[in-house]
Amino acid sequence: MITLDLASTTFLLVAVCGILCAIQLCYVFGIYNRIHRHFKKKNEAAGTELPPLSVIIVTKDSGSALTKNLPAILEQDYPEFEVIVINDKSAGEDENILKLLSDKYNNLYHTFIPETARYVSRKKLGIAMGIRASRYEWLVVTEPYCCPVSRNWLRRLAEQMTPNTDIVLGYSNYLPQKGWFARRITTDSFFHSLRYLGMALAGNPYMGIGRNLAYRKSLYEKHKGFADHLQLQRGEDDLFINAVANKYNTRVASGEDSIVRMPIPPYKRIWFEEKMNAMVTGHYYQGMARFINVIDTWTCGLFHLATISALAFSIIEQQWIGMDLIVLFWLIRFISTMTVFHHTSRDLNENLCCIFPLFDILRPLWSLVRQMQYLLRKKKDFLRNLNSATLL
Repeated sequence: MITLDLASTTFLLVAVCGILCAIQLCYVFGIYNRIHRHFKKKNEAAGTELPPLSVIIVTKDSGSALTKNLPAILEQDYPEFEVIVINDKSAGEDENILKLLSDKYNNLYHTFIPETARYVSRKKLGIAMGIRASRYEWLVVTEPYCCPVSRNWLRRLAEQMTPNTDIVLGYSNYLPQKGWFARRITTDSFFHSLRYLGMALAGNPYMGIGRNLAYRKSLYEKHKGFADHLQLQRGEDDLFINAVANKYNTRVASGEDSIVRMPIPPYKRIWFEEKMNAMVTGHYYQGMARFINVIDTWTCGLFHLATISALAFSIIEQQWIGMDLIVLFWLIRFISTMTVFHHTSRDLNENLCCIFPLFDILRPLWSLVRQMQYLLRKKKDFLRNLNSATLL
């Protein structure tokens, strides 16, 4: 009779794999699967009155992006909205392009950040200026490089703006492009969205991304804007939402029309710096979200390591039942994870299925490498002088 020796190393590793597999399945079905369920569910908020909107964009040397993407925003199929563009001392042709577009579109307004504002995060200052200039209660924040995939983008966001809602989160990702780097960062962005949008749908919102984000002007004013993290260069989106979001006031936009896309960064360094800034602001998150994400990453990595170790010991110790159990745990997690990723990627119009298995294996290693790179960086690189803080 074939049995599993309860005193063997194989049994211990099988037990560890079982526990890690159970934890991973909680993430897969408790968080990551929520976007697929949300997109398939009938929109309960649809049909509500569409409030007037103020779209805010901060630009710096993005003339070609403005020429391409701004008309797609200005020509949205929406009853009443304004677009406010704040020019951050561009050396390029941004101002000329904005003047030409404002002659064509009467709902486009633009201004510039004063050169005297030298010691404040200019991105935060630009958004603050846009908010002050806005006429409407609901604000939509995006970036010059982002382009909505549909003329109904603002409608999809507004459908979630119920009387009890203060924040609406939307999905954003890169445009499809060939090459390993492009597919890697697109998959990374997709997975990151699964986390923060899934957590919001689970009733624990902890961040937003300023490429596709809406919130009330009164919420911003009540919280005194970005006053609690002026020392950081960034945080105008994720840290602000982390401070003001809760399970009652936050909703997630649904439907393919709610997506915005941007081009792949021309240099890998740009994306790397974005990840570093995200790690810096992540250390200031309130609540348990940061630890929940860490637990997911490391239980994923430990599960892969434990699976390999258990297979090796089961062969050495000839514990064939242990081998069967290990293979069963691995198959359950793999099929569950890939199924959820596949369905959600189809909902979000992503073609990433071929890279999912490799990404699933490498993401704990990439996370470790980024942590080491972060520890080697000078923290002052991410800080700003607090003079002129009252401007915000």
